[in-house]
Amino acid sequence: MKQIHSTQNPLIKSLVLLQEKAKVRKQTGTFLIEGKREIELALKGGYVLENVLFVPEMFAISSIQKQIPSFCNPIEISKEVYQKLAYRDTTEGILAVAKAKDHDLNALQLPENPLILVAEAIEKPGNIGALLRTADAVGADAVLIANSKTDLYNPNCIRSSVGCLFTNTIAMSTTTEMITFLQQKKIAIYSATLQNANVYHENDFTQATALVVGTEATGLTSAWREAATQNIIIPMSGTIDSMNVSVAAAILLFEAKRQRGF
Repeated sequence: MKQIHSTQNPLIKSLVLLQEKAKVRKQTGTFLIEGKREIELALKGGYVLENVLFVPEMFAISSIQKQIPSFCNPIEISKEVYQKLAYRDTTEGILAVAKAKDHDLNALQLPENPLILVAEAIEKPGNIGALLRTADAVGADAVLIANSKTDLYNPNCIRSSVGCLFTNTIAMSTTTEMITFLQQKKIAIYSATLQNANVYHENDFTQATALVVGTEATGLTSAWREAATQNIIIPMSGTIDSMNVSVAAAILLFEAKRQRGF
């Protein structure tokens, strides 16, 4: 088994850049996964691994070796190398390099009566991760990311999603293309906004539904408000007029799930 003990090893130096730079992830079409659960979820979600690196004193590779493709031989690394690569403070001592998926909207396959979460222009990777975690919890059929402002494979996005990046069906495109796609598929659009809205639970989410949320600072663009089957609002009794986007998405998604009988 190959062993790497130096942080100056060319492979390790390239992986440091992969962890830190969105540009490198885009150029190579690869990204780093950290942790056994996340790697197992990625494999279950159909992601292809290129390399697996582990610290033998921290992780028993035998516990996951059967799930690793035969062409992907694990590499032993030192704790020093691992600490150079690891994004999280406490993990099990295993990393993998995986190929990114193509999240083409036009390739998206949906069931007959889908429940979809749409998120427009979300900037913080942590919020994207939280939205993916929420979508997984409710069993949404797809998550559509419009006018993306962050790299989907940012390590903080993976961490905050607790691996749900790999369990969701995800598509990315522009707002204009996404609205056209939903309209062509006859999927009702419910845009969460303050303008011209009714209370969210007064609407019927039992049919093909897309629930659309935007940034906490500026909300949705006018295109979503104008294209909406109905604009919806979550009543609030406090002083401020907005909440965390993943919390808002959870309220809307679980109401739709409640209407559908869980």
